[in-house]
Amino acid sequence: MFVGTIPGCVGETSKLAVLIGFVILLVTRVASWRIMFSMIAGVAFTGMLFNAWGHDVYMDVPWYNHFLMGSVLFAMTFMATDPVSACNTSMGKIIYGFLIGFFGMVIRVMNPAYAESWMLAILLMNVFAPTIDFYVVDANIRRRLKRAKVKS
Repeated sequence: MFVGTIPGCVGETSKLAVLIGFVILLVTRVASWRIMFSMIAGVAFTGMLFNAWGHDVYMDVPWYNHFLMGSVLFAMTFMATDPVSACNTSMGKIIYGFLIGFFGMVIRVMNPAYAESWMLAILLMNVFAPTIDFYVVDANIRRRLKRAKVKS
């Protein structure tokens, strides 16, 4: 599954090629590392929750195998990091990436008929990206105002 000797779409077969693109995007700073690594955390966290629950056979798949099955790495590297539709704040990018990983895993495991749930999770979070940024900026403004009142 890692090298790409199985039949399938380009992003689903060669994880090695996707990881090369991952490194290139990180080195050139085209993609946000915050989105990528928080999405990894979201997938891993949700996968571990499902492994602990173990309600059905889909929840028994080890959490780390989800990175090799399907297009999670492709979605994380090339689709979730789109700078136009993603969050703009640093904390917003972390929340955005984590929630993509969380919702993608929930959709993938709870609905086996829709195994490649990553695009749906990315589109869902693209809708909420401005709201996430709004609340992150609002929390930052409130924190600064509180700090200014304490000093004066």
